[in-house]
Amino acid sequence: MARGGSLLKAQGKEPDERLLIEAAQRDPSGFAGLYEANFHRVYAFVARRVGDRDTAQDLTADVFHQALANLPRYEWRGVPFAAWLFRIASNAIINHAQRTARERTMPALEVSEEIGMEEAQYRARLFQLVDQLPGDQRRVIKMRFAEQKSIREIALDLGRSEGAVKQLQFRGLQGLRARMDRAHG
Repeated sequence: MARGGSLLKAQGKEPDERLLIEAAQRDPSGFAGLYEANFHRVYAFVARRVGDRDTAQDLTADVFHQALANLPRYEWRGVPFAAWLFRIASNAIINHAQRTARERTMPALEVSEEIGMEEAQYRARLFQLVDQLPGDQRRVIKMRFAEQKSIREIALDLGRSEGAVKQLQFRGLQGLRARMDRAHG
């Protein structure tokens, strides 16, 4: 059956995805065909990762809303349209997880003055080590952890891609680990 479907596609009997995308870029009402063709895949992708039906439905709706809003900027590169939707879905899942984590409140801990002093010294040392990082890495680490900005927000602020920001964050954290290991022998 799969070979027959591929043969039909090769013969041009199934609608060409590229033509559907171009039509939807000209007239947004054409997006319905792309939605219909990809909804179940995207919903299944999201549902497997979040495990909650209501959240999966909300995030899937957000994915298609973002896809429709950004469709004029979409460029065909020979990769299935679903791959672009999965990337949007992955970012939506990550953003949702980060929002959820921020909204959770931690119970207030009873901290003794001695532990508070140790923590203050540790943080002061950590800030010194962050200040020793190269400029871009330092900025990303501060924006990400001190200002609690998302990767997307940092990318917009710095005029960089999200991938570049993730790479700077990764390198910055590696640099901090190495510096901390050297500092603590």
